[in-house]
Amino acid sequence: MAQPPYDPYGYGSNDPYAPQPYSQPPVQHHYYSGSSVPASRGTNGMATASMVLGLVGFVSCGLTSVLAIIFGHVAQSQIKRTREEGSGMAVAGLILGYIVTAGWAIFWIFYIWLWAIVFGSAATSGTTY
Repeated sequence: MAQPPYDPYGYGSNDPYAPQPYSQPPVQHHYYSGSSVPASRGTNGMATASMVLGLVGFVSCGLTSVLAIIFGHVAQSQIKRTREEGSGMAVAGLILGYIVTAGWAIFWIFYIWLWAIVFGSAATSGTTY
């Protein structure tokens, strides 16, 4: 005759310390699907590139700031479609790109205007007979 299992506290099948059968962990869903556990979303690479190129534009005479503007707009459209993170970096890259591009454009216009004045006045300041 078999003995019943040892149950000193009288929990029966409700023993909280008894080994539980193995079960699958809950599946993580995206935050917008109604689950309380948000899934990990990656940062958009174009957004990162946009911000970095916008910062580098200060020292590269604005050459990379045009790429920062392009990458920033592409990153924003990708973020809307894929719901990745990095929207703030894309906006920062756009702002830096536009500011640096405008700043260098004003600089070069002023620089060319200054040389036009210098050479224009030198050509007309000759002696008259």
